[in-house]
Amino acid sequence: MKETSEIEIIFEEDGVHTVAQATITVRGTRFTSTGRASRNPADVKMPVVGEELAVARALSDLAHQLVEAATEAINERAG
Repeated sequence: MKETSEIEIIFEEDGVHTVAQATITVRGTRFTSTGRASRNPADVKMPVVGEELAVARALSDLAHQLVEAATEAINERAG
């Protein structure tokens, strides 16, 4: 059996702050996380760096949520 899931990432930026919201649905369960990055006003504007950090943080949290969900499912089945 083969299933696919897509991760949707939405960015919001204001020149100093970048927010990435990542969402994935796995077998009907939706997981959403937000990652944030801030630029020091004295630093050169490099939007891609803020996007990369924000999305990495959001995806890292999604990974933790998925591991927790799998752990709960295992514990429910074993218990």
